[in-house]
Amino acid sequence: MSYCINPTCSQPDDPANINNRLCRHCGSELLLQGRYQVMRLLSDKSGFGTVYEAYQGTVPKILKVLKLKHNHNPRVVQLFQQEAEVLSQLNHPGIPQVESDGYFQFFPRGSTEGLHCIIMEKIDGLNLKQWMKQQGNHPISEDQALDWLTQVTEILHKVHQKNYFHRDIKPENIMIRSTGQLVLIDFGTARELTYTYLAEVGGGGNVTKISSAGYTPPEQEKGHGIPQSDFYALGRTFVYLLTGIEANDRKIYDPLTDQLTWRDRNSYISENLAHLLDKLMAHTAGKRPKNTQEILDRLEKIHHESSGANLATHIDTNTASQSSGMKPISLLPTLRQVKLKKRFLIVGISCAVTLGIGLAGYGIWIYQEYNPKIIQVAHNRQGEGSYVNYLVFSPDGKKIISSSADKKMRIWDLTNGQEINTVIKHSLPINYFAIGPDWHTVAMGGSHNTIEIWNWENGKLITTLAGHTGEVNFLVITPDNNNLISASADNTIKVWDLDTDKAIKTLTGHSSYVNYVILSPDGKKIISASADKTIKIWDFQTGTKLNTLSGHTSYVNYLAINPDGTKLVSSSADKTIKIWDFETGKALKTLTGHSAPVKPIAISPDGRKLVSGSADGIVKIWDLNTYREIRTLRGHSSSINAVAISPDGKKVVTASADGTIRVWHMPE
Repeated sequence: MSYCINPTCSQPDDPANINNRLCRHCGSELLLQGRYQVMRLLSDKSGFGTVYEAYQGTVPKILKVLKLKHNHNPRVVQLFQQEAEVLSQLNHPGIPQVESDGYFQFFPRGSTEGLHCIIMEKIDGLNLKQWMKQQGNHPISEDQALDWLTQVTEILHKVHQKNYFHRDIKPENIMIRSTGQLVLIDFGTARELTYTYLAEVGGGGNVTKISSAGYTPPEQEKGHGIPQSDFYALGRTFVYLLTGIEANDRKIYDPLTDQLTWRDRNSYISENLAHLLDKLMAHTAGKRPKNTQEILDRLEKIHHESSGANLATHIDTNTASQSSGMKPISLLPTLRQVKLKKRFLIVGISCAVTLGIGLAGYGIWIYQEYNPKIIQVAHNRQGEGSYVNYLVFSPDGKKIISSSADKKMRIWDLTNGQEINTVIKHSLPINYFAIGPDWHTVAMGGSHNTIEIWNWENGKLITTLAGHTGEVNFLVITPDNNNLISASADNTIKVWDLDTDKAIKTLTGHSSYVNYVILSPDGKKIISASADKTIKIWDFQTGTKLNTLSGHTSYVNYLAINPDGTKLVSSSADKTIKIWDFETGKALKTLTGHSAPVKPIAISPDGRKLVSGSADGIVKIWDLNTYREIRTLRGHSSSINAVAISPDGKKVVTASADGTIRVWHMPE
């Protein structure tokens, strides 16, 4: 449809306007500047602007319109126009693109007062505040922090070189593209560093104050922002990303002493990175880095020192390849101290050779003297703190296959926690994977918009499937090994033919990211979960939408269906689990008990038990007949990313952002 942006229009979203040049209700032009068709309202919650989705032909755009009430405030209008001017001068993948004529005025029919408009590139992705919420607010790893901090500093380097500074860096103003590239947005508060501005600062002139609680430095709160003010906000942003706690939260901020005590909230972070962040957040601007180049130089040094430390744990490839088994080697660095009561700690290092690369890792196994028995396996090399993202059982139930943010897929021996092999080493974090029923191929998706098909036996890439325009969030291979189903952040589900590597169906209907997808036990229906808070059921053969289930009040994260196909289970960021009658779509029960977004869920092979994991680090086991909680499992120190139940139903495996896998006995 065409959306009318006239603020006095009585029905701006009338579907009958789809083919009209003029609005049926107010007579205003619907094709702005003769080329931009507005499709829908995205947000009118901002105090200054209204945001719409628009299209130039088939290319999606963002249209920002200054609210009419601000038209008589010259300073606000100037800031709005300045955003277009700043962005049009900055050519960088981390900055939304605006053409030189991106700012224009639009006059609704019969109005003498124009609307101030900016048309810009649409960034397809979440901002980092939304991303953290979707991930359960668990801290990011140091590797990811270094990557992201470097990206944002490089963007700021470009901005500062043009004599501008941003003035409002915070998680909400940093978005992540489907490619993983971070994008700094909202340049409406950017300020040009001119002699006039410096004179205003020095002389107490009329400088507009920009303040975001927890991120704005003291000098900017007083109206005296300078380029180094961006560094303070940058440091505070990364404290939030590394702890999951807002910088003005009393958990880490003491208002009596004005002190931020955040380091103990992330024990994996290195001293070098922690020191850099503290320097960025220095109370006085003179103690912060002088410029962006100094920060980039420090980051490069930290990267170099980190790489040197990692090299100390690598094994010579030639030596490793001559060994028929995996022999322990001595630990060069000292392992982080772990306090255990009534537990036996075994620490070992194992090596594997895959794709011609020698790899080394360490594992920690803890056998508790009481049930449930736990085998805890660290999935990371020391200091990396990589999240374990996904896992499955082997068909015989004797092995676990896991993927991780450290870019590897590993096989573990369930009986002793030994790493058997590193099957695949990727160039990107592996979020999710699907193994074909013949166990010859692996489909992988993650922080990119393509799907890769790998040979399970030799660890080599076979082909890449392209077609999604957003991140691939989940994958399923059909039991006959003929088709692959993918869920994406581009709001679609695709069905692929694995013989031709072509997408044969695209299912549309969700209005936000598709987070998860499963196939019904009879293979006739596809069920999808979305950030639009709904679950949709589709006919597999025709792609027709059969039903929409509504009831959750936030993102729907995961789905599971019992073996006889009668009950569908969904988990949500609203902290609840819902049980649905799959045939009728009626909600049967809502399970509550988790204190944070509920993420992975799994149903036992006999259909009697449900296992759920949450961003609160807690695992719960439920009776699917009585809907009562059977057991709460505690031990992980961060968000639960994956759960799996063994083929015989006797073991539960959980994977966490704390870098470990735990294996538990299923309670009777």
